Amino acid sequence: MAKEAKPEAAAAPGSSKKLLIIVAALLVVILVIGAAGAFFLMKKHGADDADDDDEVPVETVKSKKKAAKDLPPVYVAMDAFTVNLASEPGGEQFVQLILSVEVSDAGAGEQIKAYTPKIRNNVMMMLSGKKASELLTREGKEKLAVEIRDQMNQVLDPKARADDAPVKEVLFTSFIIQ
Repeated sequence: MAKEAKPEAAAAPGSSKKLLIIVAALLVVILVIGAAGAFFLMKKHGADDADDDDEVPVETVKSKKKAAKDLPPVYVAMDAFTVNLASEPGGEQFVQLILSVEVSDAGAGEQIKAYTPKIRNNVMMMLSGKKASELLTREGKEKLAVEIRDQMNQVLDPKARADDAPVKEVLFTSFIIQ
């Protein structure tokens, strides 16, 4: 019997080593899975925080608008427009306009420069349909400034609302009708 006990005793330490290795391997696998899960959850949570940064609180938008109001206005000078006006009794007449445009920011000013050919074309086409009698009065000039502003905004940002449009105001620096 003593001989039989020794093989069992010898087998027990070997199987306990195997059992210990299996348990340790399982613990390592569980730790790796847990660490990977924590990493992905933290990464996902971090991505959600980045998305939350895209949603700007109303107070921040208001403070940005207030800060924008505190900045000096941005003006873009346009080259002179010289256009024959629509015929009226008394002969042909033409208008020569020089404008400055107040824009929402410097980016809009660069956009005006990029679209200058199209803007000039549209404004000249509009002016060629006007009569001198329409443009001589103050109300006529104010109406023309609004029409030019709308024409420019249509080119620059057709979907913009009036209060968010790039061109805020058109100012005449020279207005001559002959």
